[in-house]
Amino acid sequence: MPGAARERRTRHRIPLAIGIGWYVLAVIVGMYLLNNFDSILMAPLWIAHGVMLIVPIRRLGARESSVGAALFIVVTSLFAAYGADLARDNLTLQLRGEKVTATVVKERLDPGQGRGRRSHYVLERQDGTRVPGPKMGTGFKEYEVGQVLTVLADPQGQLEPRTLGEADASGELLSSAGAALAALGCVGWMTWRGSNTAKRRDEAKRKTSSRTQKAYKTVTRNHTTQAEQEAMLREALSTYPADRRGYIKVPPEEYPDVSQHRAARIAWEMGLRAEAAGNRGSWRFRETVNEEVPHD
Repeated sequence: MPGAARERRTRHRIPLAIGIGWYVLAVIVGMYLLNNFDSILMAPLWIAHGVMLIVPIRRLGARESSVGAALFIVVTSLFAAYGADLARDNLTLQLRGEKVTATVVKERLDPGQGRGRRSHYVLERQDGTRVPGPKMGTGFKEYEVGQVLTVLADPQGQLEPRTLGEADASGELLSSAGAALAALGCVGWMTWRGSNTAKRRDEAKRKTSSRTQKAYKTVTRNHTTQAEQEAMLREALSTYPADRRGYIKVPPEEYPDVSQHRAARIAWEMGLRAEAAGNRGSWRFRETVNEEVPHD
């Protein structure tokens, strides 16, 4: 039955969509771990990610939207990985940083003009020792020399100190999670669209086939029953010669009461498979096919 065929295709789409989702998450995590967003070498990796997404997304069924969906997933994956990367230093400070009360002892401005420049501050503890790590960078002249601040300092001296408010990574993490969910949501959307497109395609084929069958039976005055037509199809599959590609071609109009899914079932019982793609008005059968027609 066509409904059963749609159910089988739906069961195929669900694991495919789950696989795509895991692949998207793996790419986000992998790009985050590479920690090299400033390198031009990252661009080919993101392009390759998009190209690799197109084929499985097309197999979900909504082929006309596959390129746009792949592009959307790539962009949202990039935002998700970049957002997580922005939160990396803050998360590290929160995990291993020490809360220090420090005094601003020196300020250095970036070269240039205007308020777009950043300020860099040297901090000292209350005992006069310097706070470990690089100079603390902020916006233009946020603090004054002599001002006392409470900062998180990296004991290993690898990360610059930051105030408690600046070390909060919740905003970047929420943005990263939102972008990742948008990428996964696009996979779910394409799965639903593919199922809906396949349903409309099946209905259109069924209506077209029904009209063709009625017209053929009227013109040819073919009054054979479905059982007789199925017997004729079995005989054709047993006796018709294969073409140069190994397909047995059968004109479907000679079996107006037999659906393609039923024909696929008959062929399956005879050790053959029904080809779903590239038939050009014929039914084609072979032991192995590129895309099999689901059978009743």
